[in-house]
Amino acid sequence: MVNQDKQTVMITDTILRDAHQSLLATRMPTKYMLPVASKLDKVGYFSLEMWGGATFDSCIRFLREDPWDRVRQLRKAIPNTRLQMLLRGQNVVGYRHYADDLVEKFVELAANAGIDVFRIFDALNDVRNLRTAMRATKKAGKHAEGCISYTTSPVHTLDLYVEMAQQLEEMGADTLCIKDMAGLLTPYVALELVSALKRKISIPIHLHCHATTGLSEMSYLKGIEAGAAIIDTALSPLALGTSQPATESLVAALRNTPYDTGLDLDLLIEIADHFKQVRAQLSEYESGLPGVDARILSAQIPGGMLSNLASQLRSQNAMDRYDEVLDEVVKVRADLGYPPLVTPSSQVVGTQAVINVLQGERYKVLTEHTKNYILGKYGKAPGEIRKDLVERVVAETGQQPITKRPADYIEPELEKDRRELAEKLGMQPRSDEDVVTYALFPEVGLEFIQIRDGMKKPEPAKPAPAKAQKPSPAPQEPTPATYRITVNGKTYEVSIEDATGFSVQPRADEPPTKKAIPTDGRTVKAPLSGDVLRILKQEGDEVSQGEEIIVLEAMKMETKVVSPHEGRVAHLLVKPGDKVENGDPLVVIS
Repeated sequence: MVNQDKQTVMITDTILRDAHQSLLATRMPTKYMLPVASKLDKVGYFSLEMWGGATFDSCIRFLREDPWDRVRQLRKAIPNTRLQMLLRGQNVVGYRHYADDLVEKFVELAANAGIDVFRIFDALNDVRNLRTAMRATKKAGKHAEGCISYTTSPVHTLDLYVEMAQQLEEMGADTLCIKDMAGLLTPYVALELVSALKRKISIPIHLHCHATTGLSEMSYLKGIEAGAAIIDTALSPLALGTSQPATESLVAALRNTPYDTGLDLDLLIEIADHFKQVRAQLSEYESGLPGVDARILSAQIPGGMLSNLASQLRSQNAMDRYDEVLDEVVKVRADLGYPPLVTPSSQVVGTQAVINVLQGERYKVLTEHTKNYILGKYGKAPGEIRKDLVERVVAETGQQPITKRPADYIEPELEKDRRELAEKLGMQPRSDEDVVTYALFPEVGLEFIQIRDGMKKPEPAKPAPAKAQKPSPAPQEPTPATYRITVNGKTYEVSIEDATGFSVQPRADEPPTKKAIPTDGRTVKAPLSGDVLRILKQEGDEVSQGEEIIVLEAMKMETKVVSPHEGRVAHLLVKPGDKVENGDPLVVIS
């Protein structure tokens, strides 16, 4: 239990996790954390959030770090402060529901590595999806923090949140977190909500707000007045915008009041100097989003999702359609029964919104994750899902929506994953951690393990997403006109130099060769840019209309490409691992 005798407000600092996830695409490596770890340990925080969320994925996918080693290194360097992680309930740190045995093993290993506080949430606020993780946390003797994923909609009420809080306390939660991932909590609603919760539950209340809408500091103050015991902040170099309010500012605001944090402001400023340099080092990953975006009060998009959407649109060469996507998110969310927008439901809604905009037709393509959501495989939607979408998914999949806890339908998977990994490595995995890494992210996890252990050479590190450039000033002197033309799927830049001729140069980012597109059939094209993950049909295979032929991975989601025609696969134009652009040819059906 947390000591609230003197009303002292405690602080969880997110500088090592949510702050850089929200502002720097989760790209802070451990080497930038360790130099000030001992100073962070001296501050006197309630906890340091440093793991979970997207950090696990980012470590193995982009940074080529072992996420388990990050915990051990920071545990050794920060022996006196609680280390905290964000756990997505039955989704662990991935994007689907996993079997109970995998959830239990993950929590056990994380606790052994050094995690003290497990903040556990479910994207749909379906408490059934929290039970296994909560039980495993208590079994490990660690602090279980149950979460309410805060949002507003016609179906989200004060009574609903109070009822959920009571259920979490009954399940053994040590603290309750109000997780305001989009910055929607207004000051007087914070006062009302925390007051109502204090009347019904006895465990301390922890406020987590993002600064995206400019409301967070005011909401914190009102929440504290109502009895909130802990708040989340981020040291100033990685605060505000889509991150949390600044630690130093809240410490100063509460000084010499009944809520004084007691933290040393000079020490915080000293540590902040280090992270100013870190932000400069990682500036290529800046989201470029505005400091305060009032549109989010309508779109309800959380900080991490905003930066992710921007990254998604850049990857699709469609950053100019950002406003359209924000509007589309609102419509998709309503159609799907008003899920709170937090991982993985934020990815489900956000990716579907991006595809709708890029396709120019709503739901022309449904991602595999959208289908699974509609089928209840993420849990119970807060409201009603649009009837015609349910009917379409039932017809396409031959499945009926489930009503039980989704994990009840998942067979134990840990030993199966162990056998699979051993077969692919040609040897037994060296640890349970490797098995869990592979189970959570099969393709990316396998590649990471192979590269780490010298079985495979790494590809060159992926560059940061290109940031939007300001238009160049108009040239003072006439220059040759430049045009882009596309011939047989290959794009050229054509510079018209004079009236008698022109020069043609392939685009710098175009591969030197590209498989010619046959013209003896019907071409199936990529619905969006991404990586070819799996080929489900080979050349010569028969396919029926609507049958799945290729799986793409884009924006952390899988999208299955279906054949619009009945026939035979005449030509496969891609292979696993290929990168494709929106509209690129994938398969020819004869």
